[in-house]
Amino acid sequence: MSYRSGKDDADAVAREIGARAVQADVSDPDQAKALVDGAGELDVLVNNAGITRDGLIARMSDDDWGDVLRTNLDGVFHTCRAATRGMMKRRSGSIVNISSVVGLHGNPGQTNYSASKAGIIGFTKALARELGNRGVRANVVAPGYVETRLTDVITEEMKQLMRANTPLGRFGTPEDVAGAVRFLCSDEASFITGEVLLVDGGLGM
Repeated sequence: MSYRSGKDDADAVAREIGARAVQADVSDPDQAKALVDGAGELDVLVNNAGITRDGLIARMSDDDWGDVLRTNLDGVFHTCRAATRGMMKRRSGSIVNISSVVGLHGNPGQTNYSASKAGIIGFTKALARELGNRGVRANVVAPGYVETRLTDVITEEMKQLMRANTPLGRFGTPEDVAGAVRFLCSDEASFITGEVLLVDGGLGM
């Protein structure tokens, strides 16, 4: 597993699951390639790096636009490019890219984030068509509002509105998303590729 920031949290998770946490910035193609190469033969690749730089389009800076696209979308490209050659050679592998419900439906103040997450969906569908005849699958998990650091900055008023618009009446948890990812990586999903699995409590209906 990798991280760009939050070393202590990453190390704690790695210890819990018996993995190794490696610092890398996947928006940098060289670091992304070194990360993938250092992992050895990959059966599964999960891309979940993401940042937000919210703001209305009229006041959005070039940096706020570019930083989000470089991390959220370019990072997926960099790691997939590095990982797919080995997967194709072995004629097996599963890639799961984390998008968002806003990549399908948009959200005011998040044109940059929505664009990056919509791009992930298009990228993954094209990738699934490209790699399918080599036995490699590529799918998307699109969470709704999940209780993470990205949602900590949302006002309580906005959180109440989001919950009210979610049929299940709650935010998701990281475990909800992890379960969907685990399924798509498993043999139980061996005939699923190019799909977008919404994990959003019904928000995106």
